Amino acid sequence: MKTYHLYQIDAFTAEKFKGNPAGVVPNADGLSDSQMQAIARELNNSETAFILSPTAADHDVWIRFFTPTTEVPSCGHATISAHYVRAIENQLPTCTVVQKIGIGRLPVEIIRDDQDYRIVMTQGGITFNEQFTGTTHNDIVAALGLTSDDLDYRCPIQIVSTGHSKVLIGIRSRTKLNTLQPDLARLAEISPTIKCNGYFVFTFDTDGNVLTSGRMFAPAIGISEDPVTGNANGPLGAYLVQHQLVEIQEGCFSFKGEQGVAIGRRGVVDVEVTIDHGKPKTVQVGGRAVVIFKAELDL
Repeated sequence: MKTYHLYQIDAFTAEKFKGNPAGVVPNADGLSDSQMQAIARELNNSETAFILSPTAADHDVWIRFFTPTTEVPSCGHATISAHYVRAIENQLPTCTVVQKIGIGRLPVEIIRDDQDYRIVMTQGGITFNEQFTGTTHNDIVAALGLTSDDLDYRCPIQIVSTGHSKVLIGIRSRTKLNTLQPDLARLAEISPTIKCNGYFVFTFDTDGNVLTSGRMFAPAIGISEDPVTGNANGPLGAYLVQHQLVEIQEGCFSFKGEQGVAIGRRGVVDVEVTIDHGKPKTVQVGGRAVVIFKAELDL
C-alpha cells in the first residue's frame, strides 16, 4: 500500500473557487492506468494531472492527464496546476523545466514572484484545418444554439490545435455568449465526424484589460463546460494572428483571454504568440494558481 497525495488546484486565477479546477497527484509513480482513470473520475474535475518520474535524460518530469472518462495528450490548466504543485512542494526558484506529455517534450517556465508562482507553458506545434462550410458548418452553429446572425463574419469556423484541437467559433455579442445553451448531445454526436471534441466560442465584445471572452464545451469527453481552457485560448492566439484579426508586429503578439464568467468561475489566460513573417510560430499560455485543498489516498 502507498499513500498518494491529492491536490485540488484552481488555475488561471489567484482567487479560490474561480478559474479552472484540476486535480494533481504529485507522486503518481506506481499507479496503473486504470487507477489513474478511477482517481480522475472520483475527483471529477475536467482533468487530473499525474506527475511521474522522468523516463529519459531529455526531460525533467513526465505528466499524464485524464478527464473523468479518458486520457488526453495535453491540458493547459492541469499543466499550470501540476507545475504549481511541484513549485510549492519543492520551493523552486525561477527556472525552466522540460515536461514530457502526450504531445512531446516541451518547456515550462516557473516564475517565482512575491513568494508565489506564475507558470508559463509552451504549447505544441500549431495546425490549422480547413474551414468548415456547408452542412457541417450549419450543424455546429445550430448545435451551439447560434444563428448566422450571431456569428462574427470575420471569423471562420475552423479547427486549430496547439496539441489538443478545438473548434473556434467567433460571435459578436458577449450577452449571447453568456446565455448560450448548447445541445450537448448533438455536439457529442458531431465530434467523431469532425475528429475534434472541443468547441470554443469567443467574442471580442469585452470590458477591461481582456481582448476576448470565451466558453468551451467538450461533451464527447465528459466535459459539459470547461471553465478556463489553456488549450483553447492558446490556439485562439494563433488563429487571431493567422487571420489578421488583430494588429501585430513582427516578433510577438500577446493578449489576455477571459473565460468562465457565465458559470461563476472567471479566470484569465495570458497568451503570447511568436510571429515569423506574419504567421504564428509558437504559442505560450500562462497564469497563476491557488491551492484549494490537499488530501491523502491509500492504495
